[in-house]
Amino acid sequence: MDKTVEGNAKGNSNKKSVAVFAITVIAIIFSCFHIYAASFGTFGAFLQRSIHLTFALVLVLLIHPYKRWGRAGTFINAIMILGTVFVGIYAGVSYETMGDRAGNPNTLDVICGILTILLLLEASRRILGWALSIIASVCIAYVLFGYLLPPAVGHPGFTPGRIIYHLYMTTEGIFGIPLGVSASFIILFTIFGAVMIETGGSKFISDLAFALFGRFRGGPAKACVVSSAALGTMTGAAVASVATVGIFTIPLMKKTGYRAYMAGAIEAVASTGAQLTPPVMGAAAFIMAEMLQVPYIEIVIAAALPAFLYYLSLFVVIDLEAAKTNLKGLPVKELPRLGEVLKKGWFQLIPVAVLLVYLGYFQTTPAKAALAAIISAIIVSWCFKETRLTLPKILKALENGSKSGLEIAMATAAAGIIVGAFTLSGLGMKLSTLLIALSQGNLLLLLFITMAVAIILGMGMTTTDCYIILAILVAPALIKMGVYPIAAHLFVFYFGIISAITPPVALAAQASAGIAEADFMKTGLQAMRLGLVAFILPYLFVYDPVLLLNGKPLEVIQAVLTATVGVMAFAAALQGYILKELTIWQRVILFAGSVCMIIPELMTDVIGVGLVLMILALQIKAVRSENVRCSQM
Repeated sequence: MDKTVEGNAKGNSNKKSVAVFAITVIAIIFSCFHIYAASFGTFGAFLQRSIHLTFALVLVLLIHPYKRWGRAGTFINAIMILGTVFVGIYAGVSYETMGDRAGNPNTLDVICGILTILLLLEASRRILGWALSIIASVCIAYVLFGYLLPPAVGHPGFTPGRIIYHLYMTTEGIFGIPLGVSASFIILFTIFGAVMIETGGSKFISDLAFALFGRFRGGPAKACVVSSAALGTMTGAAVASVATVGIFTIPLMKKTGYRAYMAGAIEAVASTGAQLTPPVMGAAAFIMAEMLQVPYIEIVIAAALPAFLYYLSLFVVIDLEAAKTNLKGLPVKELPRLGEVLKKGWFQLIPVAVLLVYLGYFQTTPAKAALAAIISAIIVSWCFKETRLTLPKILKALENGSKSGLEIAMATAAAGIIVGAFTLSGLGMKLSTLLIALSQGNLLLLLFITMAVAIILGMGMTTTDCYIILAILVAPALIKMGVYPIAAHLFVFYFGIISAITPPVALAAQASAGIAEADFMKTGLQAMRLGLVAFILPYLFVYDPVLLLNGKPLEVIQAVLTATVGVMAFAAALQGYILKELTIWQRVILFAGSVCMIIPELMTDVIGVGLVLMILALQIKAVRSENVRCSQM
């Protein structure tokens, strides 16, 4: 009996070892393929996307196998993997002749198309949850049976062959722009992030943040903001950033006196903002550039000031919270020394500089910029013994880079089904027109509807999918009403991201509350309060895109200066403290003044400056009066 149990355990262990080895090898080959494609560019769009999807599907099925049904589940999983390989080979071999069968696919086309869709829906369910798979399935049902609906929302009807052709055999469906961005750009940035982690880039950023801010009041929280903003670009998602950075920063914040729910909220807000922060923003930013047909650097420039204001607000709130509750920094002896940190790790900044130079100065594609950054990171690491990338470390980075890109690959491919259904049926334009009618031409109402839908969708979907859906449905309506195109798309982008700190779901707050051992709802509500500026900024840059650095030089300079002071005042009003606690009426006036200053108009700036200076003068007077009383005692 014992021998039988021991034999079964040994057999299971061997199976796991084989699966782990297979995952490692496939993931490394996956990364190598994309580095080769970025280097030589020898693949057509459809072929590269189909290879990308095939590798991603196989890895997802291996990493997330059926955990039920025992051997039957293992057998089903094996059949699905073989099916994935088959349809992948078929797409790769026959993609050149698919155009010859426009609208009239043969039997094998239909079979492979159906298999690809089913495999994609199942793989998406395993790695992303039910929400996206259900929405994609509803879209398929719509193109099949939408002819039964009223003309206002229905369509004339399409044959199954036409549907399969559109979704599977063209670049309008599964293999469309979203998956193309994943296959061409995003995977290379996840590899770059993995390489930077292996070279010690994450440790350098963390040490630098603590060396700069750790000794000041609220030091651990300030260091958390800086390190989460930087490291979040490597993980690519708010929850992943919380899990990576929060396990170190949250206990340190609690140690120095921050309440558990406050520590969790700070980490959640800091990690969420990473996707808003150039130069490497969330995956949706790359898709935005493709949809708008503008260089990625334009998106980076437009997002720069709002991202700065987001983190400035959080930084000021943290500082005032520390002042209000008399929180100290960490002892200097417990902190890394700035000189030593820079001496040991200054070269970690070189790959980031290379990335910026390629994007900004040379105006290359994001793929070429990411490739240059990867190569520079490897070369720079070889110059120093402590960070030298050995072959095992390079292979580990290639493996982890592939794995980090799987969620985005599945999200963009499944989103392709939704996009394909909209473009085939014309539903996107119909719903866009319907939204304009529903808002009765009122831009503010349409923006509010968009915000609500984005937050709701963002609770159950990735930022990428939320953005893609709303970019098709709502962004055209906003642009029709005169909104600057980049502002319209960034509006959608922002609210999809900040759903991560918006209760009742607030995934980033859930993760940080777990680490902080705090009440989730208190953490979520506090995170929403700390990130409140992110709920206001999108409305402001829609009404005046100068906040996106789109304007005359003097207008931009005025907007930067007044918005910076305005956001600091906003944070003070939020916290209820400047030099001492603010009264309720002072907070209301300061809040009004701060919003006036953030609005990029001369008249509102003048009013805002007057209100803010009035409250500041009252604070100074009150502190002086207290000092006089204390000196007389």
